[in-house]
Formats: sequence, structure tokens, C-alpha cells
Amino acid sequence: MEVTWLDSNSWLITMGGQRILVDPWLVGELVFGQQTWLFKGEHPQPQLLPEAIDLILLSQGLEDHAHPPTLKALDRAIPVVGSPSAAKVAESLGYSQVTALSHGETFTLNQQVTIKAIPGTPMGPLVVENGYILRDVSCGEAGTSLFYEPHGFHRPELKAEGPVDVVITPVVDLALPVVGPIIRGQKGALELVDWLRPQVVLPTADAGAVTYSGMLINWLKTVGEPQALQAAIAAQGHSTRVLAPIVGQPLPLNLVPRQPLATGV
Repeated sequence: MEVTWLDSNSWLITMGGQRILVDPWLVGELVFGQQTWLFKGEHPQPQLLPEAIDLILLSQGLEDHAHPPTLKALDRAIPVVGSPSAAKVAESLGYSQVTALSHGETFTLNQQVTIKAIPGTPMGPLVVENGYILRDVSCGEAGTSLFYEPHGFHRPELKAEGPVDVVITPVVDLALPVVGPIIRGQKGALELVDWLRPQVVLPTADAGAVTYSGMLINWLKTVGEPQALQAAIAAQGHSTRVLAPIVGQPLPLNLVPRQPLATGV
């Protein structure tokens, strides 16, 4: 498995010979509802669009996960898998192969990788967005697996999906006054280490090179850091490594093959 962090929540994941582009924000500004005075994200340097993409995977329908300018810049013949709200965004932009995954449903990519949707971030009282379990099925039980959810919200039934080799999750808490946490970093990441026993944790929802401005920035409270998470993991007796990817640099993950469970007598 190889991953490339493209900043913020954007990732390029290579597994099972497939290149999967996750929650891409690569061109233009990041703005919610055209309210630049409230929040605006910018890339200081132009980002190159990855080539030879086999699938675009979208966890949420909001602009920081289903970013319209980036989706418009990509080839709309690329298959898209997303939460129901994200699938609507892709369809509205003219993508021709769009699959909306509800919780518990699985999509198989070219017979090489399975993608299972699990409950993710609550968006109001009626909508819960997606997290995903990706499994390389190209080589049977020896295949690797990865979990992605960008806000750190998980339900206990996720325990049944373990073990998972790699977890991409926020490690920093982000909260708004009155509203409360919008990203559960440290606590959510420790839950995942305990439930899924990953070999590697990769931080997401952080700012590498991107810059943010607007009134909302003044209200956000940030707590935590990767080093503190690694110390907390060690204190719990786990061997999980917290890695710090560099924006734009491919990161090969040297994972230890897991032993299949014994069956029979």
C-alpha cells in the first residue's frame, strides 16, 4: 500500500493496483456557501491533478470533501463512490458513473478492492455521512486494509470490522463555542486504535501548506498533536505507529502481514 497526502482531507491511496482519490480539494478556494468572509481556504501553490485515477471516493457532500471546482477539473468519466449527499454533488456536475453507498453497503473496484460504507459524521439530526473500510482482495487473506473517516465520529459496531492495518483519522480536536466538537481528534483516534488495532495511524484534517482565513477561524479551538497521540497509544500498551506524511510525497507503508485466523481442529 502507498498513500500520498494532498493536504487537508485529500488523499491518493494506492492498493490492489488501484489508485483511489479521496475527498479531493486540489484547485481553487475552499469556501462554504460562497461566504468568503466566514471561511476561506487557499493553496499557496497550484496543485497538480493526479493522473490515472481509478476511482474518486467522497465521504461527505460538503465542499471540503466534495469540492466542486476540483471535481469540475477532473475527468468526469472517472467512477465516483460517495455518501448519498456526495453522490448528488457528483451527479450534478456531470459524472457519468456515480454510486451512492448507504451504511453497510459495499462497492467492489475492478475485482481488486472492496469499499464498505460505515456510519461517519453526523450532519444535523437526520444525516450521518460516511466512513469507509477499504480492503485489498486481490491476494486473498494477505491483502491490506484501510479505514478512513475525516471527523473522528465512530459507532461501537465499527469494532466488528477489525483488525484494520491503516487508519486515516484526525488527531487534533476542533470545536466551536456552543456547537461543540466538529472534529474528534485524540479521543476518536484512541478509540480506533483500541477497536481496530491498526499498525499505522495517519493524521488527516490538518493543514500542511494550505492557509485559512475568515471569521470562523477566530472561533475555532484546536487541541492536541500527533506526538501526544503517540504517547497516549504507548501508554495503553499498543504498538501502533503515528506517521507524519509530507504533502505531495508518496509514503510507502511497510506493513507486517497479519496471520489468518486458524480454523478447524
